[in-house]
Amino acid sequence: MKTAVYPGSFDPMTLGHLDIVDRARCMFDKIFVAIAINSAKTTLFSLEERRSLTQEVLKDRKDVEVVTFEGLLTDFARDVNATAIVRGIRAVTDFDYEYAIYQVNRQLNPSVDTVFLLASQKYSFISSTIIKEVARYGKSLAEYAPPEVSEALLKKFGHIV
Repeated sequence: MKTAVYPGSFDPMTLGHLDIVDRARCMFDKIFVAIAINSAKTTLFSLEERRSLTQEVLKDRKDVEVVTFEGLLTDFARDVNATAIVRGIRAVTDFDYEYAIYQVNRQLNPSVDTVFLLASQKYSFISSTIIKEVARYGKSLAEYAPPEVSEALLKKFGHIV
């Protein structure tokens, strides 16, 4: 069974993230969407909110499991018997950062490789940061985020009660 890990903070999940998950599903039998616990990063949603929201978005994808993890990604990948880490790339600037991480991960665990998926054109500009800013001002997120995420963001900023 080919297993992959798609890590991130998912604060929150965007349509771009969802596109990467669905495309990776064609390559792997099982995908762990792994929400990182990173005490150095400030998030809008709590870890539990991010996990719950991501699970809701992905609930119909039986080959996808949403989990949280703390520590080194390569250790987590080893623990779940993953042979690959999936990463999405929106722009050249993403590649520089991701390539450096790939090199370190490969040294830490040579049995796990990284698969880079280029963002689909219609999602190449979407980021969690951008959709949070749009939601802050009560605008529609239909083109950027799954409906569950749109609703949660608008509620978070007090636009839905």
